[in-house]
Amino acid sequence: MRFVIIGAGRVGLRTARVLREEGHDVVIVERDVQKAERARNDDFEVVEGDGSREEVLERAGLDAADAIGGLTGDLNVNFAACMVGKHHGCRTILRIDEDYREDIYRKFASDVDEVIYPERLGAIGAKNALLGGNIRAIADIAQNLQVVELTITEDSPMKGYSISELELPANSRILAFGKRDEPMGIPLPDDSLQVGDRVAVLADFEVLEDVRRILVGDESRATAEAGGA
Repeated sequence: MRFVIIGAGRVGLRTARVLREEGHDVVIVERDVQKAERARNDDFEVVEGDGSREEVLERAGLDAADAIGGLTGDLNVNFAACMVGKHHGCRTILRIDEDYREDIYRKFASDVDEVIYPERLGAIGAKNALLGGNIRAIADIAQNLQVVELTITEDSPMKGYSISELELPANSRILAFGKRDEPMGIPLPDDSLQVGDRVAVLADFEVLEDVRRILVGDESRATAEAGGA
C-alpha cells in the first residue's frame, strides 16, 4: 500500500518508519527544510511544501495513495490535508494534540476516517508501565469511554462461569474474548472463563472499577496500556 504522511516531525517520521518496516510505500510532505532533509537522510521520498495545498499533495502522488495522515502539530494543516485526501478517495487520519477538547473532536471527527491523540496514548502506556496488573487499556473511545483488556485470575469471581452467565454494569459490554495464548475473537455464550483467559470490554470510566472487580477480583491490581485508528 502507498501512504502520504504530512509532517516529518516526531509523530510523522516514526509512523513513516513503521509503515516502511512493514513493506509499504511512504512519501512524506514537509515544508520545513531541516525536517525534510532529515527525512531524506532516512531514505524517505520527500516532497517539500505546504501539506494543506492540493498542488503539493498532488506532487506527492496523492491520486495513487491509499491513505493520507495529517500528522503535523498544526490542526488546521492536518484537517486541510485530510479534506484534500478525501476528495481524492484516500482514507484520512487526523492528528489532534494534547489540547484536545470534546468540541474539537466533534467538529472534525465526522469528516475524517480516524482521529488520533499521540499524547493521550503515550500517557496511557506510561500509566500501564507504572501500575502493572491484569487490566490494560487498549484505546480511548471518548472522554468517558475506554476499551480495556482484562485477564481472568485465580481471584476472579467469574472464574469457571460462561460468557452467558456474566453480568456486567449497564454502561459496559463485552467486545471480544480469547483463551490463554490464543487470538481474541467474537465471544460465544458457551465460552468458559478460566485463569489466563482475556476479555475485551467497552466501559464508561465510572464503572471500570466495578468491571475489574467482577472479572479480575478485588485482590488484583489494575493497569492500562494503549493500542489503534
